[in-house]
Order: sequence, then structure tokens, then C-alpha cells
Amino acid sequence: MICMVFVVLGSLHAQERALDQILTVREQSTFIDQVLEYRLDSLLPDLMEREGLDMWIIISREYNEDPVMKTMLPAQWLSARRRTILVFSKKPEGGIDKIAIARYNVGRLLQGAWNVDVYPDQWDALIEHIEARDPQTIGLNFSEDFGLADGLVYSEYEAFMAKLPEKYHSRVVSAQDLSIAWLETRSKPEIEIYPLICQMGHEILQEAFSAEHITPGVTTTDDVIWWLRQRVKSLGLDTWFHPSVSIQRSNMGDNAFLRSFANRAKDQVIQKGDLLHVDFGITYLRLNTDQQQHFYMLRDGETEVPKGLADAFKNGNKLQDILVKNFVSGKSGNTILSDALTEAKGQGFEASIYTHPIGFHGHAAGPTIGLWDQQGGVAGKGDYPLYANTCYSIELFAATEVEEWGKIVRIMLEEDGLYDEQGFRFLDGRAEEIYAIPR
Repeated sequence: MICMVFVVLGSLHAQERALDQILTVREQSTFIDQVLEYRLDSLLPDLMEREGLDMWIIISREYNEDPVMKTMLPAQWLSARRRTILVFSKKPEGGIDKIAIARYNVGRLLQGAWNVDVYPDQWDALIEHIEARDPQTIGLNFSEDFGLADGLVYSEYEAFMAKLPEKYHSRVVSAQDLSIAWLETRSKPEIEIYPLICQMGHEILQEAFSAEHITPGVTTTDDVIWWLRQRVKSLGLDTWFHPSVSIQRSNMGDNAFLRSFANRAKDQVIQKGDLLHVDFGITYLRLNTDQQQHFYMLRDGETEVPKGLADAFKNGNKLQDILVKNFVSGKSGNTILSDALTEAKGQGFEASIYTHPIGFHGHAAGPTIGLWDQQGGVAGKGDYPLYANTCYSIELFAATEVEEWGKIVRIMLEEDGLYDEQGFRFLDGRAEEIYAIPR
């Protein structure tokens, strides 16, 4: 079955337009389920061993799913059913058992193990399973720092603990680190497909920010935003956040670049000489992208982006290089942030770094590497260490004095990349320039 995943991957061609290779919904469903099977069989046993859990129990009710459980449901399951309980147990001989204490099999991947005739109460069926395996550690999804690892709701926790025999209470621990590990670690087929997904995002941006769709003095930033939303929908893709398009101009106030992200100007008419910034992400095959790029509307008589803006952009690329050079396994997000900012300051950069993991979620599980309003580090999320085979949106800005404009311009960049044993690399490259419109 898993070889079929690689058959699908082998049929995709990097030299072709990614948007021409979008799978049908049925093909996507098959791919998602095969990747899930691969992850459960190839990743989860090692992750449970690494994190020292004998048993991992994930409990959710319909329409109120644990974020981790959502990633474990087959493609045809759009939600949990009634109460769904997934149980993963280490086997003495190696590997793990995977069952569902539920009325239904969870697809082909987890067989339902609740015999209602024997155990009319679902909790009793779960307790029997626990007692039969006698785990020394039982992981539940609760966490103070990571919302994505805090999916067990209070009422379900209370019901479970009320049923659990007293001798097991001291064995219940947080499955925070295992939850994060499951969410952040990318499998081989996911690593193979992710560059194509990032390429799709880049292609959509190239379409949107073109003379075909933007007319200076007529088109507004909201027009571009809603074009992006419609284009994504028409392609059969999803987006995990509403895009933003903002403008920097030579006649804006000197401190305009310092506006907070929540207070950007709304629906401006795009003019010649504008520096446009976009923040955009798509969702495909349960993976997300997050990309920020810049486009410049040429003035009459101009044939290229002004040198000062082009040089400012190069500083943004240099800041990216500084940051990803500091990606080292075992370093915490806060340490990576501090080391990169120290190096950037030593090179004279006015910079801010707010990089986050990406994968099953846009702002995903893993080490937070700064927030735009917390450049001194982030307690909890920033203390989590860097592991291999994890993906990040390299998000940051470098502020540079642009002589032609007589002011500071902020180059805000974001590109998605993978960190593995060979180091960091961008999944579909990165923007190396401000793109001119028209071009």
C-alpha cells in the first residue's frame, strides 16, 4: 500500500506547473490515507519510544476534536463520531498496537475494539484494555504551553479519571511532547510532496500580482485579496487564513513601517511606485504554506525596481541566511532567536524575527522562534528544542534606509523550509528579488 504513495509522487513533475498537477478529491483522499498509514507505522513507534510513553490515549467527541486526533482521522472522516477514543500501546516485542475504543472502525487504520455486548459502557471497555496491558506511563493530551497538545477537554478528563482505577492515577502524564512530535515530524512522502505545495502558492502569487490583474489607480488591495481567495477556491485548494496585502510608499510617514500587524491600512487603491507586500497561505493534502513576498508597481519610464529598494530586499535575504544558519538540532527556539538577533545586530541590521513551525497547521507545533512583539524570547513554546525532519515558515523583517525614498522601508519576508540532518533548505526556493509589475 505504501508503495502507492510513491507511485503518486513519481507521477508529479517538478518542471511542470504545480497548479496543473492538483489531484482529484478522490486521489487526494487515497494519498492522505496512505500517508497516514505510513506515519502510524513508520513514525509513531519511534516517537513513542523517544518520549518514553507506554500508552497514548486520545479522546474526543464529535465536532469537538482534539487537534491531534484530527490529523489521525482518515480522509473520509470529516469529524469524530460520537465519542472516539484512539489508543496506541507499545508492544513488548517492539512496535505498537493501534485500536479505537469506538462503535466504528476508524477507516482501515484502527480497528474498533468496543464490544458493546460485553461492555455497554465505553469507559469500561477502555479500562479493560488498559488493565490488560498494564502500562507504566499513560499519556493524555493536556498542556499548559501548547494549545495543539491540549486537546483533551475537562469533562472527558474528569470522566476518564473517575473510571480509571486508583493504582493507575500516578501513571497518567502529559503527552505534550509526543503530541508535538507527531504533529511536527514530517514523513518521507510528506517531504517529497511539500515542495510542490509551496510551488503552488508561489504560482498563485505570480498570477495575482501581475499587470493582468492589477491596474494602477483602479485595483485595490482588497480586490487582490479576494482574487486570491477566489482563485484558491476555484482550484479546489483551501486557505488557512485570510490573506493580507499592504502598501509602502515614498510619501508615507517615516514611522509607517512600525505599525502593528493588527493596524494595517484597509483597502487602499494601488498606485504606480507602490511597494506591495502580501501574506498568503494555502492548504493541500493536509499540509499548509505561509508565504510573504514583495512586488513593485513600476512608474512611468521605469524598467526595474529602484536600486534602494532592491538593496533593502537583499538585506532581507541576508537576515534569512543568518537565521537558518543558526538552526542546530537540540537548540531551543529562544536560543536560535537570540543567537540570530545577536549576529544580525553585529552586522548592523535593524531586524525582527518571528518564525514559526508549519505543517498540519499554519502556526504549527514545535519551537516558536520569536513573536513580532516578543523579541526577547517566548516562554514555554520558545523553550522547545529543534528536531530534524521538521518544517518552518522563516518569517522576519529587515528595516533599511532607502535613499530614493528618504525613509526606512521594512522588507517583510516569509518562506517555508525543511530542517533535516543535512541542515535547512527552502522547500521551493525563496524570493531573491522584488518582482516588478509589469514584468
